[in-house]
Amino acid sequence: MSTPRPAAELFSLQGRTALVTGASAGLGARFATVLAQAGATVYAAARRLDRLKELADSDARIHPVACDVSRDEDRTRLVETARAAAGHVDILVNNAAASGETRAEDESPDAFADVLGVNLTAPFHLARLVAEAPAGDGAPPRSVINVSSILGLVTAAPLGGASYSASKAGLMGLTRELAGQWGPHGTRVNALAPGWFRTEMTADLFGDERSARWVERNTLLRRGGDGHELDGALLFLASDASSYCTGQILTVDGGWTAR
Repeated sequence: MSTPRPAAELFSLQGRTALVTGASAGLGARFATVLAQAGATVYAAARRLDRLKELADSDARIHPVACDVSRDEDRTRLVETARAAAGHVDILVNNAAASGETRAEDESPDAFADVLGVNLTAPFHLARLVAEAPAGDGAPPRSVINVSSILGLVTAAPLGGASYSASKAGLMGLTRELAGQWGPHGTRVNALAPGWFRTEMTADLFGDERSARWVERNTLLRRGGDGHELDGALLFLASDASSYCTGQILTVDGGWTAR
Protein backbone atom coordinates (compact mmCIF):
# COMPACT_ATOMS: atom_id res chain seq x y z
CA MET A 1 0.00 0.00 0.00
CA SER A 2 1.13 3.55 -0.71
CA THR A 3 1.64 6.01 2.13
CA PRO A 4 -0.68 9.03 2.04
CA ARG A 5 0.96 12.44 1.94
CA PRO A 6 -0.31 15.67 3.46
CA ALA A 7 -2.38 17.60 0.94
CA ALA A 8 0.10 20.48 0.96
CA GLU A 9 2.87 18.13 -0.22
CA LEU A 10 1.00 16.28 -2.96
CA PHE A 11 2.34 18.44 -5.78
CA SER A 12 5.86 18.85 -4.41
CA LEU A 13 8.69 17.66 -6.66
CA GLN A 14 11.44 18.29 -4.17
CA GLY A 15 14.41 16.00 -4.76
CA ARG A 16 13.23 14.80 -8.17
CA THR A 17 14.94 15.07 -11.53
CA ALA A 18 13.00 15.97 -14.66
CA LEU A 19 13.76 16.09 -18.38
CA VAL A 20 11.78 18.45 -20.63
CA THR A 21 12.26 18.42 -24.39
CA GLY A 22 11.40 21.32 -26.66
CA ALA A 23 12.10 23.62 -23.72
CA SER A 24 13.57 26.63 -25.51
CA ALA A 25 10.22 28.40 -25.96
CA GLY A 26 6.46 28.18 -25.63
CA LEU A 27 4.87 25.47 -23.54
CA GLY A 28 8.17 23.63 -23.10
CA ALA A 29 9.83 26.62 -21.45
CA ARG A 30 6.79 27.02 -19.24
CA PHE A 31 6.84 23.32 -18.30
CA ALA A 32 10.52 23.48 -17.31
CA THR A 33 9.90 26.58 -15.20
CA VAL A 34 6.87 25.12 -13.42
CA LEU A 35 8.61 21.85 -12.56
CA ALA A 36 11.58 23.77 -11.19
CA GLN A 37 9.30 26.00 -9.12
CA ALA A 38 7.79 22.83 -7.65
CA GLY A 39 11.26 21.77 -6.49
CA ALA A 40 12.57 19.54 -9.29
CA THR A 41 16.01 19.70 -10.83
CA VAL A 42 15.19 20.19 -14.51
CA TYR A 43 17.27 19.36 -17.56
CA ALA A 44 15.82 21.55 -20.28
CA ALA A 45 16.56 20.25 -23.78
CA ALA A 46 16.23 21.83 -27.22
CA ARG A 47 18.31 22.77 -30.26
CA ARG A 48 18.51 26.48 -29.40
CA LEU A 49 21.08 26.50 -26.61
CA ASP A 50 21.07 30.29 -26.33
CA ARG A 51 17.37 30.27 -25.48
CA LEU A 52 17.91 27.47 -22.96
CA LYS A 53 20.67 29.45 -21.25
CA GLU A 54 18.31 32.41 -20.90
CA LEU A 55 15.78 30.08 -19.30
CA ALA A 56 18.41 28.64 -16.95
CA ASP A 57 19.36 32.15 -15.86
CA SER A 58 15.85 32.52 -14.44
CA ASP A 59 16.17 29.53 -12.08
CA ALA A 60 19.28 27.77 -10.80
CA ARG A 61 17.41 24.46 -10.81
CA ILE A 62 17.16 24.51 -14.62
CA HIS A 63 20.12 23.10 -16.56
CA PRO A 64 20.35 23.61 -20.35
CA VAL A 65 21.24 20.69 -22.62
CA ALA A 66 21.57 21.13 -26.39
CA CYS A 67 19.62 18.30 -27.97
CA ASP A 68 18.08 17.55 -31.35
CA VAL A 69 15.51 14.89 -30.51
CA SER A 70 15.45 13.67 -34.11
CA ARG A 71 18.94 12.23 -33.52
CA ASP A 72 19.38 8.94 -31.66
CA GLU A 73 22.73 9.97 -30.21
CA ASP A 74 21.37 13.25 -28.86
CA ARG A 75 18.51 11.51 -27.10
CA THR A 76 20.89 9.03 -25.48
CA ARG A 77 23.27 11.79 -24.44
CA LEU A 78 20.45 13.81 -22.88
CA VAL A 79 19.39 10.98 -20.58
CA GLU A 80 22.97 10.06 -19.76
CA THR A 81 23.79 13.69 -18.91
CA ALA A 82 20.93 13.93 -16.41
CA ARG A 83 21.63 10.52 -14.93
CA ALA A 84 25.36 11.21 -14.52
CA ALA A 85 24.67 14.47 -12.70
CA ALA A 86 21.66 13.52 -10.61
CA GLY A 87 21.89 9.73 -10.43
CA HIS A 88 18.31 9.17 -11.59
CA VAL A 89 15.55 10.56 -13.80
CA ASP A 90 12.10 10.64 -12.22
CA ILE A 91 10.05 12.71 -14.68
CA LEU A 92 10.14 12.89 -18.47
CA VAL A 93 8.09 15.45 -20.38
CA ASN A 94 8.11 14.62 -24.09
CA ASN A 95 7.17 18.04 -25.41
CA ALA A 96 9.32 18.62 -28.53
CA ALA A 97 7.27 18.57 -31.71
CA ALA A 98 7.34 19.36 -35.43
CA SER A 99 4.25 20.74 -37.13
CA GLY A 100 4.61 19.58 -40.76
CA GLU A 101 2.53 20.84 -43.67
CA THR A 102 -1.09 21.89 -43.29
CA ARG A 103 -2.30 20.38 -46.56
CA ALA A 104 -1.80 16.63 -46.98
CA GLU A 105 -1.26 17.00 -50.73
CA ASP A 106 1.72 19.28 -50.03
CA GLU A 107 3.47 16.80 -47.75
CA SER A 108 5.87 14.21 -49.17
CA PRO A 109 6.23 10.76 -47.59
CA ASP A 110 9.73 11.70 -46.43
CA ALA A 111 8.48 14.88 -44.77
CA PHE A 112 5.64 12.91 -43.17
CA ALA A 113 8.17 10.43 -41.77
CA ASP A 114 10.35 13.27 -40.43
CA VAL A 115 7.44 14.64 -38.40
CA LEU A 116 6.67 11.19 -36.99
CA GLY A 117 10.35 10.84 -36.12
CA VAL A 118 10.25 13.91 -33.89
CA ASN A 119 6.71 13.56 -32.55
CA LEU A 120 6.47 9.80 -32.04
CA THR A 121 9.75 7.91 -32.42
CA ALA A 122 11.71 10.32 -30.23
CA PRO A 123 9.22 10.16 -27.33
CA PHE A 124 9.26 6.36 -27.50
CA HIS A 125 13.06 6.21 -27.41
CA LEU A 126 13.39 8.74 -24.60
CA ALA A 127 10.72 6.99 -22.54
CA ARG A 128 12.48 3.68 -23.01
CA LEU A 129 15.86 5.14 -22.02
CA VAL A 130 14.36 6.58 -18.84
CA ALA A 131 12.30 3.52 -17.94
CA GLU A 132 15.02 0.94 -18.48
CA ALA A 133 17.58 2.61 -16.20
CA PRO A 134 17.84 1.24 -12.66
CA ALA A 135 15.98 3.38 -10.13
CA GLY A 136 17.88 4.71 -7.16
CA ASP A 137 17.23 3.42 -3.67
CA GLY A 138 14.04 4.96 -2.37
CA ALA A 139 13.42 6.76 -5.66
CA PRO A 140 9.78 7.67 -6.38
CA PRO A 141 7.91 5.93 -9.23
CA ARG A 142 8.80 7.41 -12.58
CA SER A 143 6.32 9.58 -14.44
CA VAL A 144 6.42 9.87 -18.24
CA ILE A 145 4.27 12.66 -19.66
CA ASN A 146 3.74 12.67 -23.42
CA VAL A 147 2.50 16.01 -24.72
CA SER A 148 -0.04 15.11 -27.36
CA SER A 149 -2.78 17.38 -28.72
CA ILE A 150 -6.51 17.56 -29.26
CA LEU A 151 -5.58 17.06 -32.92
CA GLY A 152 -4.89 13.45 -31.99
CA LEU A 153 -8.57 13.20 -31.09
CA VAL A 154 -10.39 15.40 -33.61
CA THR A 155 -9.69 17.06 -36.93
CA ALA A 156 -8.89 20.75 -37.15
CA ALA A 157 -9.25 20.97 -40.93
CA PRO A 158 -8.58 23.28 -42.63
CA LEU A 159 -5.92 24.27 -40.07
CA GLY A 160 -4.65 20.80 -39.14
CA GLY A 161 -1.90 18.68 -40.70
CA ALA A 162 -1.91 14.98 -41.57
CA SER A 163 1.50 14.10 -40.15
CA TYR A 164 0.98 16.17 -37.01
CA SER A 165 -2.45 14.68 -36.30
CA ALA A 166 -1.27 11.15 -37.04
CA SER A 167 1.74 11.52 -34.76
CA LYS A 168 -0.31 12.94 -31.90
CA ALA A 169 -2.91 10.17 -32.21
CA GLY A 170 -0.07 7.66 -32.28
CA LEU A 171 1.40 9.23 -29.16
CA MET A 172 -1.85 8.57 -27.33
CA GLY A 173 -1.77 4.93 -28.38
CA LEU A 174 1.87 4.68 -27.35
CA THR A 175 0.99 6.19 -23.97
CA ARG A 176 -1.57 3.48 -23.27
CA GLU A 177 0.70 0.68 -24.46
CA LEU A 178 3.71 1.78 -22.42
CA ALA A 179 1.45 2.24 -19.39
CA GLY A 180 0.29 -1.33 -19.84
CA GLN A 181 3.78 -2.74 -20.20
CA TRP A 182 5.49 -0.69 -17.48
CA GLY A 183 2.70 -0.36 -14.93
CA PRO A 184 3.70 -3.57 -13.11
CA HIS A 185 7.15 -2.04 -12.60
CA GLY A 186 5.77 1.20 -11.16
CA THR A 187 6.41 3.52 -14.11
CA ARG A 188 3.41 5.69 -14.89
CA VAL A 189 2.82 6.91 -18.45
CA ASN A 190 0.17 9.53 -19.23
CA ALA A 191 -0.48 12.10 -21.93
CA LEU A 192 -1.41 15.75 -21.83
CA ALA A 193 -3.59 16.89 -24.75
CA PRO A 194 -3.69 20.69 -24.95
CA GLY A 195 -6.17 22.56 -27.08
CA TRP A 196 -5.49 25.88 -28.79
CA PHE A 197 -2.87 27.66 -26.68
CA ARG A 198 -0.99 30.83 -27.58
CA THR A 199 2.58 29.74 -28.38
CA GLU A 200 5.21 30.37 -31.04
CA MET A 201 3.72 27.52 -33.05
CA THR A 202 0.25 29.11 -33.05
CA ALA A 203 1.34 32.73 -33.48
CA ASP A 204 0.01 32.89 -37.04
CA LEU A 205 -3.30 31.37 -35.95
CA PHE A 206 -3.98 33.88 -33.19
CA GLY A 207 -2.48 36.69 -35.23
CA ASP A 208 -5.10 36.22 -37.92
CA GLU A 209 -8.43 37.75 -36.90
CA ARG A 210 -10.55 35.26 -38.85
CA SER A 211 -8.70 32.23 -37.46
CA ALA A 212 -8.78 33.60 -33.92
CA ARG A 213 -12.55 34.04 -34.18
CA TRP A 214 -12.81 30.43 -35.42
CA VAL A 215 -11.05 29.23 -32.27
CA GLU A 216 -13.24 31.37 -30.04
CA ARG A 217 -16.44 30.29 -31.78
CA ASN A 218 -15.66 26.57 -31.46
CA THR A 219 -14.31 26.58 -27.90
CA LEU A 220 -16.88 26.35 -25.13
CA LEU A 221 -15.02 28.92 -23.04
CA ARG A 222 -14.89 31.18 -26.12
CA ARG A 223 -11.12 31.82 -26.05
CA GLY A 224 -7.75 30.26 -26.57
CA GLY A 225 -5.71 29.04 -23.64
CA ASP A 226 -2.86 30.78 -21.83
CA GLY A 227 0.26 28.77 -21.03
CA HIS A 228 -0.19 28.97 -17.25
CA GLU A 229 -3.52 27.16 -17.58
CA LEU A 230 -1.59 23.91 -18.14
CA ASP A 231 0.43 24.28 -14.93
CA GLY A 232 -1.99 22.34 -12.74
CA ALA A 233 -2.42 19.49 -15.22
CA LEU A 234 1.35 19.15 -15.65
CA LEU A 235 2.00 19.11 -11.91
CA PHE A 236 -0.80 16.63 -11.35
CA LEU A 237 0.72 14.13 -13.81
CA ALA A 238 4.30 14.73 -12.64
CA SER A 239 3.68 14.46 -8.91
CA ASP A 240 2.30 12.05 -6.34
CA ALA A 241 -1.09 13.69 -6.79
CA SER A 242 -1.58 11.27 -9.71
CA SER A 243 0.04 8.23 -8.10
CA TYR A 244 -2.88 5.98 -9.13
CA CYS A 245 -3.19 7.40 -12.65
CA THR A 246 -1.60 5.80 -15.69
CA GLY A 247 -2.50 5.25 -19.33
CA GLN A 248 -4.71 8.34 -19.32
CA ILE A 249 -5.14 11.24 -21.73
CA LEU A 250 -5.71 14.49 -19.82
CA THR A 251 -7.35 16.96 -22.22
CA VAL A 252 -7.10 20.67 -21.42
CA ASP A 253 -8.86 22.50 -24.24
CA GLY A 254 -11.50 24.89 -22.95
CA GLY A 255 -14.17 22.46 -24.05
CA TRP A 256 -13.14 22.10 -27.71
CA THR A 257 -13.56 18.31 -27.78
CA ALA A 258 -16.82 18.42 -25.79
CA ARG A 259 -18.73 19.91 -28.72
